[in-house]
Amino acid sequence: MTQPVLNVEAIHPDLWRASQLGSAHGRVVASGHARLDAELPGRGWPTGALTEVILPQPGCGELRLLKPALEAVASRPVFMLQPPHRLQPAAFTWWGIEPENLRVLKAPTTADSLWAAEQILRAGTAGALLFWQQQIRPEALRRLHLAAQRTDTLLFLFRPTAAAASTSPAPLRISVEAAAGGLNISFIKRRGPHRDEPVFVALSPTPVLLNRHAPLDRRSSATPAHREFLPNLVHAGV
Repeated sequence: MTQPVLNVEAIHPDLWRASQLGSAHGRVVASGHARLDAELPGRGWPTGALTEVILPQPGCGELRLLKPALEAVASRPVFMLQPPHRLQPAAFTWWGIEPENLRVLKAPTTADSLWAAEQILRAGTAGALLFWQQQIRPEALRRLHLAAQRTDTLLFLFRPTAAAASTSPAPLRISVEAAAGGLNISFIKRRGPHRDEPVFVALSPTPVLLNRHAPLDRRSSATPAHREFLPNLVHAGV
């Protein structure tokens, strides 16, 4: 007798068939790239969850990849935490993200930057939080993911290539590699089957957003929306 096909996600949202993409727990924001959306659980970037983006180096196209999603949430503040190079505010204005909605934060220590990230998420007012961090402990990753789950914020954590081999609670982990005319996106972890071949995403030329040829900016950002790290971050409108 043929057994009925069970909808495993109806049993629990954390279950899915290994041959199929899982659904997103909450709202998603379309990536703006049809081929990539077809491979993302829920067909978009998840809100209320930690998404890791593994980079060979900052400024290899990660912001252009996220451009459509950032435009979609730009009615709310977009936070850039610990960008390793100077941001170009004119490029974001050209995108349609107004300077007053772009907040750049620099913290003096890793502990301070993690604290700031948690406060931004707990406030629940951000459309997106983009966070560049070289080293982060597993317990800090769990805290970020838990804080994100209480919001509808897009949370992207940019980490170096070496981090790809480490474990993470993030339900979505991708790596990006520059290619002619765009990026190759590989899936390190997702709610769905393993994919061997990368997904190519074509990216249109745009004014420089994150200049990877510029020296590391350890003092301040060039954008007018820059804010130094303050102990009273929550009371400053975060």
